[in-house]
Amino acid sequence: MASTPIGALSAGLLAGVLIRRFGSAKVAVIGMIGSGFAVILAGAAPIWAVFALGLFLAGALDAVVDVAQNSHGLRVQRRMGRSILNSFHALWSIGAVTGGLMGAAAAGLGLPLVVHLAISGVLFACLNAVAYRYLLPGPEPQDAPVEAPATSADAVGAGKRAAARYGTLGALLALGFIVVAQSVVEDAGNNWATLYMGSSLGASASIAAFGFISLVGMQFIGRITGDSLVDRFGQRNMARFGGTLVAVGMGLALVWPSIPGSIIGFGAAGFGIATLVPAAMETADRLPGLKAGTGLTVVSWLLRVGFLLSPPVVGALADATSLRFGLIVIPLAGLGIVLAAGVLPNRSSRAAH
Repeated sequence: MASTPIGALSAGLLAGVLIRRFGSAKVAVIGMIGSGFAVILAGAAPIWAVFALGLFLAGALDAVVDVAQNSHGLRVQRRMGRSILNSFHALWSIGAVTGGLMGAAAAGLGLPLVVHLAISGVLFACLNAVAYRYLLPGPEPQDAPVEAPATSADAVGAGKRAAARYGTLGALLALGFIVVAQSVVEDAGNNWATLYMGSSLGASASIAAFGFISLVGMQFIGRITGDSLVDRFGQRNMARFGGTLVAVGMGLALVWPSIPGSIIGFGAAGFGIATLVPAAMETADRLPGLKAGTGLTVVSWLLRVGFLLSPPVVGALADATSLRFGLIVIPLAGLGIVLAAGVLPNRSSRAAH
């Protein structure tokens, strides 16, 4: 299974180059079709090497497609003049649930794995081919790189250019920190919420699952409502509110542990992180001095790094102390989001457009 994240991290930084060369629409559609057939290859693999190759290709293509889809979504958002990217991410949640239901139905019907994957691959290939006709045509908009003002002193000009570069680099690192913190919160809820409520709080199996359900459910609600909230209050204010909600909600749940309090705390964390990734992606895509797609590519790649590193960090803390202490990374991530939120624009997406 390690082949999938290895493939994603290996190919993720190539997304910007591919998008500039072929356009986000073409990269997204071809990559989606290719990733479907990579999964089929893994499912039909006669030996472990082919299985690993299929997962590697699926991870690599998924990383590239992720950037291309968000890049195209930002193009549509700029054309519409209002925030829509949060709703796109909410639809991802619906897609994840739909995929799970399809898998459950296939298992219930006794379909062989390869048959199920082949049906899914062909179906989604056809849907992508149809969707391609309605995507925005033409190449990606190329933002002109920022140049320092002309000056008679070369040293002064060089200093201003360096300041511009380091300013962009600092902003990119801050945005990367925001998405890594978001991934820590989301991954901790996905992987540890049920175990924590069952083993540490003594919840029954049916109740323990509500920690995870609360987080993903409130995250979905936050994404569905996030566009209107961002348009009204701005990205920076929403990020600071969200980070505070994560820190206070999960902080109180861990200081005074209880089953109802933990369900509320995980829900607060899910709602708090709902708009962070779209905001960071949009801001990164607008950073001056970078080629089209570069900022978005780097932030997306760092998001995957966060998901990869989060489980061992929480696990190591839990092994050394307790799972309750290990989950302290959630409120700490919330505080970090509050501190880093200043890199986001303090304006609504509608005003920006």
